[in-house]
Amino acid sequence: MVKVRLFVEGGGTSKALNSICRRDFRKFIEKAKLTGRNPEIVLCGSRTDALDDFRNAPAVNQVVDILLVDAERPVKAPATDPKPWDHLKENPDNWTRPRAATDDQCHLMAQSMETWLLADVEALKKYYGQGFRNSALPRNPKIERIPKQDVIHGLVQASRATRKKSYRKGAQSFEILAELDPAKVRQQSPYADRFFRTLEQASEQ
Repeated sequence: MVKVRLFVEGGGTSKALNSICRRDFRKFIEKAKLTGRNPEIVLCGSRTDALDDFRNAPAVNQVVDILLVDAERPVKAPATDPKPWDHLKENPDNWTRPRAATDDQCHLMAQSMETWLLADVEALKKYYGQGFRNSALPRNPKIERIPKQDVIHGLVQASRATRKKSYRKGAQSFEILAELDPAKVRQQSPYADRFFRTLEQASEQ
């Protein structure tokens, strides 16, 4: 059976924090109940670090490498006919597709990981508790079309009166991610659904 090695943008600023973030991302993946084996997760830090780690990973027999990064901006191509490397080639990224890398090996959190958090408002309310104002969140059900800055602003405004204070990117992002229902994320984010389908197909080989 093929093993999937997943290079993910994000993580903590220390080894201990990075371990916690990896744990929470793994929880989210495991809750999807993939038919194949769950991937090895490599949290890489910045987007460029994620690309470098993916590009420089040594080839291993029966291992499929997959890159998962923020799209940062609207994605023109639909998830049914994705062109992720083309998207990342456009300014300001100007990334060059690594030699031999396929589109199936590149996945986008459209437009960012925080976008996925909007798919499960109940999980957000449970995480923040009393004082959370879901009315402050962006209302567009097509969450991939919501600008990244509007997503962040909405999360900050919705959570500022809670005991956890306002939303903070980093460990808190992954703590919330671990509480999400992957089925809700897949339903509202076509690129998330593409990501999970690719994991299933790769791990079933």
